[in-house]
Amino acid sequence: MSEDFSNYWTAHLYFKDPNNGSYHRVPVLPVQPLLGGSQGAKGGLTVYYTQFDLSRDNLARQRIQSFKPGFRMTVGSPAATSQPRVGLTYQCLTGQSRGREMPDFPTGPCSGGIFTTHHFPACWDGKNLDSPDHQSHMYNTKSTNGFLNSPACPASHPVRMPQVAYETVWDTTKFNHLWKSGQPNPFMWSFEGTKGYGTHADYMFGWKGDSLQRAMDKSECFYDGCGSIKKQQMVEANKCSVKELVREETDGCEFFFPSLIGYDVNMYNRAQGTSWKGMITSLPR
Repeated sequence: MSEDFSNYWTAHLYFKDPNNGSYHRVPVLPVQPLLGGSQGAKGGLTVYYTQFDLSRDNLARQRIQSFKPGFRMTVGSPAATSQPRVGLTYQCLTGQSRGREMPDFPTGPCSGGIFTTHHFPACWDGKNLDSPDHQSHMYNTKSTNGFLNSPACPASHPVRMPQVAYETVWDTTKFNHLWKSGQPNPFMWSFEGTKGYGTHADYMFGWKGDSLQRAMDKSECFYDGCGSIKKQQMVEANKCSVKELVREETDGCEFFFPSLIGYDVNMYNRAQGTSWKGMITSLPR
């Protein structure tokens, strides 16, 4: 969509070679959405804005208010050590099957890669564009995985916003031969998250003018069938890229992680008002 300039972020996935301990960045494959529409995409993630679910808008039952300029939020936490609430999942891709949704990394190699999903909360307090933890101004009523309508918002967060979700496909296939039977999961997040519970994502609103509100007010505004906002060909979308600002070789490095989970959380807490978190650099060994 040519009117969408929002920022979407997730931590990056790495493979830790069990033979020499080196870390290798896992590439991202284009997601094929449930109803298509991404032919020609080069990597990236797929973002959904749903009014109700994937087949109905149900605008007569609930009106959706667009995010406002300056709005941001996160979902999940890199410090999580137990199973997160629903909406943050992994799937082991095999052939044309996405497999069942799981709260943690797959326990064995996946022939088609690892599929991750992040569902954001959809209830806003109606006042704050952000909060110190980037989450308290929102409330999550989601009770089941999948693209189902979230239950009603509470009085503390009464404003219903678009239900935002990310889907990402990590191409883990070239590392499958290095994952031997009986070995623990060799994949980890860029904040040294060897358990999948720490999966998290950031959202920063950036749609032009009232374009997202027009889409949310439009009945049957699904996928590329939404005539109320401007679209562009994938060949044009692929031209949009961010220049590399810091030249840093990370692939193949043997990182030294002195309690990096705590380091990451401190950085997260210091970065009030930004989405810069979960970053790692090559630390001296």
